[in-house]
Amino acid sequence: MPRNPWSKKDERQYEHIKDSELESGVKEDRAEEIAARTVNKQRRLEGRTMNRRTMGTGNPRTPLAERTRDELYNLASDLDIRRRSRMRKDQLVDAIESARGSGR
Repeated sequence: MPRNPWSKKDERQYEHIKDSELESGVKEDRAEEIAARTVNKQRRLEGRTMNRRTMGTGNPRTPLAERTRDELYNLASDLDIRRRSRMRKDQLVDAIESARGSGR
């Protein structure tokens, strides 16, 4: 059982979002994923989860140097950059720029 189980409100929100996505024509698996991610994001923003780190890669229009280290780390993960866990923010920026410049 999860350490911080969803509240009844979280469950209702999940079902509402899932139903809305299904009505929009989204497949069931994807609708469930969207609903769960939305509820978990809200819980994270409210401080009701153990991990408060961002799960995204930031606004694509924001320069790399202005993004958080966590956003850069997640982007580096998407680009499969090795040794990213040991990198500082400036090193992550350099590695991401190199990976993008090399056609990856």
